[in-house]
Amino acid sequence: MCNSLHSYIKAVCSARLLTSLFGLALLATGRNVALAKEPPTKQFDANRAYNYLIKVCRIGPRISGTRGMVEQQNLIVEHFPKFGAQVRFQSFDVTHPQTGGPVRMNNTIVSWHPNSKRRVLLACHYDTRPFPDRDPDLLKRRDRFIGANDGASGVALFMELAHHMQSLKPTYGVDFVFFDGEELVYGKNDQYCLGSKYFAEQYRTRPPPHRYVYGVVVDMVADKHLNIHKEKNSLKFAPKLTHSIWATARRLKASAFVPGRAKYDVNDDHIPLNKIAHIPTCDLIDFDYPFWHTTRDTPSACSGSSLVQVARVLFQWLSNVPRPVDR
Repeated sequence: MCNSLHSYIKAVCSARLLTSLFGLALLATGRNVALAKEPPTKQFDANRAYNYLIKVCRIGPRISGTRGMVEQQNLIVEHFPKFGAQVRFQSFDVTHPQTGGPVRMNNTIVSWHPNSKRRVLLACHYDTRPFPDRDPDLLKRRDRFIGANDGASGVALFMELAHHMQSLKPTYGVDFVFFDGEELVYGKNDQYCLGSKYFAEQYRTRPPPHRYVYGVVVDMVADKHLNIHKEKNSLKFAPKLTHSIWATARRLKASAFVPGRAKYDVNDDHIPLNKIAHIPTCDLIDFDYPFWHTTRDTPSACSGSSLVQVARVLFQWLSNVPRPVDR
């Protein structure tokens, strides 16, 4: 771990956080973490998934480069190796859009069947926006933003999926990637998707020994009234992938996956993966969420049943990933 990050953690983290520091240091140095495996459960558990979401939200804001983000990273370090996964950091620095100082970013990569050379990428962002800038109450637009659906939902979804991954016999190896810096955004000219851009650039310029045949980004998938429409860029860049996920949802009678035409054109983490890394990637996002970037994006607006519905579709899809189209 770099000296600056080590010093920062010592200065600001609680005693409980420091007990996990050894595991975090292993990640930052690129070493894998593998603890005792737990047997997989047979059924997806909506209450457990919802409790994971609450656990993430109790940390508070998870803005890139802050204590909250470090604590969330420790939560991930502690969770996934218990189910047989390997975890590592992809670290890089960016310039803070307000202060101009350096911000240490960490994309966190959780690998299942790490020796497989052909892999599938499931990704989410796990940072929160600095402020609830779209709150209808103008006085609240500088309040704390918890990001239950917009930030924590992807983390909770993957934490629940971890209970089942050992029982999966996938077509390909699988990586869960938590992107940092998706919205370290204070003003209209600040850049989005910093973590996914860095990941995509590294994949292109320093190719790893494995190749990703497909990618799926999940974002805002815990809404109590979940409606996931096909997204226009997903159909443009990865039509076969997108249609295969909706076909899986139809077989499972997962009503949150709305059939029919695409509804939104979303600039999300799937864009760099498609345009820079050339990994066919689709975006699963409920962009009808009424509490987006407001103080009301809290666990009370979310549902464990929604998380489990998406988890079931992804789990089934992973067991029979379609043959990729050459690009």
